[in-house]
Amino acid sequence: MKIPGSMRVWIGAVTLLIALFLIRPGAGGFKSRVARSIGLAVGRQVEIGGMHLRLLPQPGFDLEDFVVHDDVAYSPEPMLRAQEVTAALRLTSLLRGHVEISRLNLNEPSVNLVRNAEGRWNIEDLVQRTARIAVAPTAKGRSEKRPGFPYIEADRGRINFKFGAEKKAWALTDADFALWQDSENAWSMRLKTQPLRTDFNLSDTGILNVEGTWQRSPDLHETPLNFTVEWSQAQLGQLTKLISGQDKGWRGAVSAILALSGAPSDLSIGARVAVQDFHRYDIIAPDTLQLAANCVAHYHSQENRLQEIICGAPVGDGTVRLQGDLSGVLDSHSYDLSLSAEDLPLQALINLARHSKRDLPPDLLAGGKLDGKLALRKIEEQAGLQINGNGEASGLTLRSTVTNTNFNVGRIPISLERTKLAKMPSRQVKTRERPGSSGPIRLAIGPLRLPLGRPDAARVEGWVDRTGYDLQLNGDSEIRQVLQLARTLGIPIWHPNTDGLANLNLRIAGLWSGFSTPVVTGTVRLSSVRAAVRGFNAPLAISSATLIVDPDETRVEKLTVSAGDLLLNGSLGVPRHCSTIATCPITFDLRTDTIDSDSLNALFNPNPPKRPWYRILSASAPGKSLLTELQAAGKISANRFAIKNLVADHVSARVQLGQGQLRLTDLRGDFLGGKHLGTWQADFTAKPPVYSGTGILKDVSLMQLAAAMKDGWISGTANAKYQLTFAGYSLSELLGSANGSAAFEMYDGALPHVWLTSDGGPIHVKRFDGSLLLHDGAFELKEGKLADASGIYQVSGTATMGTQLNIRITRDHSHSFDVGGTLIEPKVTPVSSSAAQADLKQ
Repeated sequence: MKIPGSMRVWIGAVTLLIALFLIRPGAGGFKSRVARSIGLAVGRQVEIGGMHLRLLPQPGFDLEDFVVHDDVAYSPEPMLRAQEVTAALRLTSLLRGHVEISRLNLNEPSVNLVRNAEGRWNIEDLVQRTARIAVAPTAKGRSEKRPGFPYIEADRGRINFKFGAEKKAWALTDADFALWQDSENAWSMRLKTQPLRTDFNLSDTGILNVEGTWQRSPDLHETPLNFTVEWSQAQLGQLTKLISGQDKGWRGAVSAILALSGAPSDLSIGARVAVQDFHRYDIIAPDTLQLAANCVAHYHSQENRLQEIICGAPVGDGTVRLQGDLSGVLDSHSYDLSLSAEDLPLQALINLARHSKRDLPPDLLAGGKLDGKLALRKIEEQAGLQINGNGEASGLTLRSTVTNTNFNVGRIPISLERTKLAKMPSRQVKTRERPGSSGPIRLAIGPLRLPLGRPDAARVEGWVDRTGYDLQLNGDSEIRQVLQLARTLGIPIWHPNTDGLANLNLRIAGLWSGFSTPVVTGTVRLSSVRAAVRGFNAPLAISSATLIVDPDETRVEKLTVSAGDLLLNGSLGVPRHCSTIATCPITFDLRTDTIDSDSLNALFNPNPPKRPWYRILSASAPGKSLLTELQAAGKISANRFAIKNLVADHVSARVQLGQGQLRLTDLRGDFLGGKHLGTWQADFTAKPPVYSGTGILKDVSLMQLAAAMKDGWISGTANAKYQLTFAGYSLSELLGSANGSAAFEMYDGALPHVWLTSDGGPIHVKRFDGSLLLHDGAFELKEGKLADASGIYQVSGTATMGTQLNIRITRDHSHSFDVGGTLIEPKVTPVSSSAAQADLKQ
């Protein structure tokens, strides 16, 4: 098919255009001239690795391995490096036979900004060079011999910072910047970038925008400039990590605007910094808090001095203001500053505290205001710091419905003081003290009177400094108000419904860093205390006790406490810094005169006939008792322990309670005239709870056992080794599930109700031993051997829990008896010789 002539023209034109776009012929001969042209414009040696001519869309060159070297006085590394650069030619210069670059586009360049030992930046030389060399504006409109300053722009660049030979961790990434000459004597630049640290993975450091202009001047200090720096979208936690290397735990959206105008010799500075929704990382407050401050100052570069500093932060009807001068901006050789608070609402400080400290009540309100002034002055590097100031908080009130708080504190005096350094040992070399060497400065608070429900208010005084705080609380108080105050101040406590009196001698101290919980230490003397406790049918009544509060443990000594008819004396130890009572293993050593099962039942069981006292420890019991949450270990002893008519004296045991398990070890006491030693445990996680025990009874008086049963059916002395297991909630369930065994021996006794013959009298036992098995609600006697004056009998049979007997006593085929009836009224029936012989054969 024949192509028309006009179509061939269009095809040829399109092909030519594509070729002009795609073909990049070599331009090695121009490489040195282009490098020289750029070098003259920027005042640095320029090196180009490779270069290709480009005709469209604008004549120019594609440069490879583009390097702008730095002055060796600053750094041996290049000032700028880019793998790909597009250089557009100025067409008017081609008409004069010159090669002049009008625009440089740098793709992902790397820029090094270096500060030398004298404090000068390598970029300063570039600025000064523009003042000395007659370079035409970037957008010059006519052909002239002077080279025009190229329009320099970069995409996705990186700006590194070096102090001498050390490359800092800070850098600017994703930097889009542009630099050009506006007019004969003025240059402009803009920069949009994101700050980062090379040693951390940071994502929310915000966007930094810089725009500004400067003019030609033979002296850099007199260069007129006008710059605006805006930092936005920064997250406070990431920002603190960017600056200090650590996330300080604060959250909020940070924005800052800095305006610079004038010359470095007298530079006007205006700044505004704001933090939206300021809070600690682990606090979710119902409201938002905004922090903001405005500052103005004058900077004098030759003196490196900030003067006429005025920073203000309006807060309600009051303000916080910083004023003064500062010399040596980075090293602060001397300064004269004053910080003042005027009519500062104390509610503003409470709002700040609620967003900074956990566990403060969300509805905490404060009345009153703060006025004060702090002056700091240091004139020479070798001179000591001069500091003075004072102030007061007046009309302070604290109210909270959450903690039922209503404190009227009134006036709090505030002053400055300097701590005293420890005296130097005489063997060390003494040096002449400089002024101000006596120790760090701190802010003294108080003394103030704190009403805590007693006729004489408690006394509070202490200090705060840049690292922490230390307060002393002394005086009489009502315990309820102390607990309210602790909760109001965000000090975690277990808050039972407690009334009583306390004499306080406490120290409350802590550090600002790390969000550490206040550490409370000291002593508290309690008296006439009553506390309602979950699971107890009577309040705990503490007649007296002394609390010794150490950093890691609270010890309760000289304790006298009662609950119902139970009266205890002794001591307790409770670890500090526990989130709940279930995570605090309590240690104890308690003594009492009498423990009575009926009294325990009345204390713990609201319906004694239906629910025994020990059910309080069972997870299935209705209503959760405090004892189900306790983790405790220690010793308990009683002069007397009574279960109905059975009484043990001088009872003691090692107790472990936790996770639904109760274990009594070394359980010993005087029982029925003899001794008991054993181990018992209860598993309250099982449903129903399971109880088990093993033990030894030695030299027990069987006559005392019979007396407890209100019938003298047995006498003598016995030893036994037993093992028992049973489960249930009620007594009938426990008895019905009981299983166990016992090996026993009895000697020098009698069975007064058992007469084998009508004229022989009751059985007098020289020795009786055997094994007892307990199962299915009955005792089974096996391998029993009973020796009396007439011989040795084999004894076997059963006895029910209701004391129904089915016992066979056999000596030989002619002496065999069945014992039925009950323990109190046994019935003895002789067995025929043939039946007895048959039994013996079995």
